[in-house]
Amino acid sequence: MNITNCKLIAYTLVMLIVRGQSAHAQPAQPKKDSAENLSAVVVSASRVGEKIMQAPVTIEHLDLRAIRHSSQPSFFDAIENIKGIQLITPSLGFKVINARGFTNTTNVRFVQMVDGMDIQAPHIGAPMANALGPGDLDILRVEVLPGMASALYGMNAINGTANFIVKDPFLYQGLTVMQKTGVNHVSSDLHDPALFIESSLRWAKAWNNKFAIKVNSTYSRGYDWVANDLTDLNELANLSTGLTVHQNPGKDLVNVYGDEASNRRTLTLGGKQYVVSRTGYAERDMASYDLDNIKGDLTMAYRPSAHVQLSYTFRIARSNTIYQRTNRFRLDNYITSQHSLTLSTRSVQFRAYINSENTGDSYNIRSMAENIDRQFKSDNDWFADFSRQYKTSVSGGSTVPAAMEAARSFADKGRPQPNTAETAAIIDRLRDINNWDQGAALRVKASMVHAEVQHTLTDDLFKKLNTRHKLSLLYGADYREYIVVPDGNYFINPVKQGSNLHYRKAGGFIQATKYFFGQSLKINAVLRVDKNQYFEARLNPRLSMVYSPVQQHNFRLALQQGYRFPSLFEAFSNINSGGVKRVGGLPVMSNGIFENSYLRASVDAFQAANTKDVNTNGLTVAQAVVKNQALLVRNSYTYIRPEEIHGIEAGYRASLLKNRLIMDVDFYYNVYHHLMAQIEANIPKATVPDSLLFYMNDRQKQDRYRLWTNSKTVCYNFATTMGVSWNFYRAYTVGGNVTLSRLDRTTRNDGLEDGYNTPKWMYNLYIGNPHLWSRFGFQANFRWQSRYLWVSSLATEWLPPHNTVDAQVQYHPIKDNWGVKVGASNLFNTYYYSFAGGPSIKGLYYCTLTCKVL
Repeated sequence: MNITNCKLIAYTLVMLIVRGQSAHAQPAQPKKDSAENLSAVVVSASRVGEKIMQAPVTIEHLDLRAIRHSSQPSFFDAIENIKGIQLITPSLGFKVINARGFTNTTNVRFVQMVDGMDIQAPHIGAPMANALGPGDLDILRVEVLPGMASALYGMNAINGTANFIVKDPFLYQGLTVMQKTGVNHVSSDLHDPALFIESSLRWAKAWNNKFAIKVNSTYSRGYDWVANDLTDLNELANLSTGLTVHQNPGKDLVNVYGDEASNRRTLTLGGKQYVVSRTGYAERDMASYDLDNIKGDLTMAYRPSAHVQLSYTFRIARSNTIYQRTNRFRLDNYITSQHSLTLSTRSVQFRAYINSENTGDSYNIRSMAENIDRQFKSDNDWFADFSRQYKTSVSGGSTVPAAMEAARSFADKGRPQPNTAETAAIIDRLRDINNWDQGAALRVKASMVHAEVQHTLTDDLFKKLNTRHKLSLLYGADYREYIVVPDGNYFINPVKQGSNLHYRKAGGFIQATKYFFGQSLKINAVLRVDKNQYFEARLNPRLSMVYSPVQQHNFRLALQQGYRFPSLFEAFSNINSGGVKRVGGLPVMSNGIFENSYLRASVDAFQAANTKDVNTNGLTVAQAVVKNQALLVRNSYTYIRPEEIHGIEAGYRASLLKNRLIMDVDFYYNVYHHLMAQIEANIPKATVPDSLLFYMNDRQKQDRYRLWTNSKTVCYNFATTMGVSWNFYRAYTVGGNVTLSRLDRTTRNDGLEDGYNTPKWMYNLYIGNPHLWSRFGFQANFRWQSRYLWVSSLATEWLPPHNTVDAQVQYHPIKDNWGVKVGASNLFNTYYYSFAGGPSIKGLYYCTLTCKVL
């Protein structure tokens, strides 16, 4: 399907819509819909129900109607159209929410919940996309706080929170099935068109309004987007010898693994020094792109009285997909689950849950490629063969570039070839070796136990304060503990070998809300304290005000402070990978390393200067290392500490033109201290001071580390967003939102700041009509974002601007008992990258059939 055909299809749809409206338009109910928007109730902004117009902080929501008529394939995809939100796409079946910057493909600063319960995978401290979240049949609404929520939710929630509210089995009963069938890779040069299917089922039944049961299941299968970025990240490695672009023997291609820094050496050949890397394997040759995910949940609920409910829910998911963190991973039989128990009364809510994670047969794609190379031939042998053949070729009269090619071909002779039975057997063997210096297995078993309670005092004990003085008092407390089974590679117990690793925190908060001047002025104050076993107690306060001179106009202002403790991975990781050991930032993990190491950036600069002096200035290696020794810098960073953020937020939400026009504008300014990041540092193996410089000039004579620490830079960022929705004619609605987001570093700019990784400009535009004619409806969205810099350990690149068009038409012939939705995500099928090192994304064309059977 080419662009011309797509444009013709889009034009035809528009003409049908315009012509159909004049002949078959149905009476609309805009005032009802707008009034519902005006009085919509949310719970996430203050942990109690309140009208969205009077929420004390910026909060966005998608209700059931908005989700149903969204132009995206799923409710999770529809979140991308919320103002101030960006979705990052590591995989067709894996998307990550970014709000307010400082993000990556594992966004530990953003929390996802289902009915107030965190669904993170314990060992990474962040959710595995929507693996444990609800499916499209069970979602009732989505509430997103695109900003600091530490005061109410504590750990991690410093950049945002999404709360997925699911359907109550007492209120939404019956059997409903959904079948989604689509195709991607249309007109792709990376893969033939591939079928995508997703089958969902929801069944709920209640008896006498006392007992209810609910079951959900979703199964999806397809062929993932392919990561095939061949940009050279090391293109200037041999600039002093004139070997650049395709002639560069030291290439580091983004989605080719085995050619990274740990797979390169500086070789002295013919009196000059050349940076040479091993050949490496493309990602598409090391991992399957088959997508095969299944998840389900079971809920049992009991109501002993009208206002008391006890519920148990079990969620489980198995994921077979691609995932990215510092490296790219193939997840196979990756199991996550959650058991939860909830007790709710008029004034008390109690939740207890345990999240479990088992990485199954997953593996590190980079380590797989490196160790296939090394099991074929050791680094020492490969570089020796390369050097020997180079000298032979030059002696025979070859040019330097030709000799480099001949040397690589000779050194690679007999190397396992991709997509052969031999290579497949090697992959099966290496994926079971739990040591990334020899194999590639990811073998982690971890759990997170959480319990919390909140009590609204003015709903029972102090009712008069609420009724007479418009004062509401709420308090809560929580406890969380992580438990990891040490695997000897990814995690160890540094305190007690052979025992499980435990990591815990506790916290509590108190909240007061007071109305003044009737309902015109609302003051909300929250004070939270959190204590982690390795850090002192931290306070997270929030003070907010909402002024509503009339119901239709609402002004808000909030001052907040928040902290984030290190996740399990940041605190305790202990990984050998490609000759580099990645170590958690707590003193129990990295004692002595910070004090005795040199910054890798300075080591690289020292080695590059030595190579240049040998190649262009005629110095010997001994002379060069003495000349450039001042470039070496001792590591001044130290053990990890919590992140800290201070912020101010203001906003205005209005309902105008008899509730036909809804507008929301907000602005925030944040200051970040101690952003957690990784520093690369090397320790020479030399014990004799006179040989230290020579050891620092040879990567093979150093112990190399990647350490979790904190940036010394204080980072300032600000943004403003505006969203508008206008019901301008009958049931026609147009709207959109625009976000301006800026990062301003005014202090040290030490280069360790976590990547801001957020476009300066983003905007979304849409038009829709759910009642176009008869029972037909449609919606179309246009989304655009500006060029921006993506910074990560895997790759750092400028991403070009891109835009996409999403559209759908749907038909509901018999009320809401069944319906058909035909749509496209990225309708015009143009390639774009969501982030550096990620896959190339094109269009997904789908048809969804939903049927309520009982």
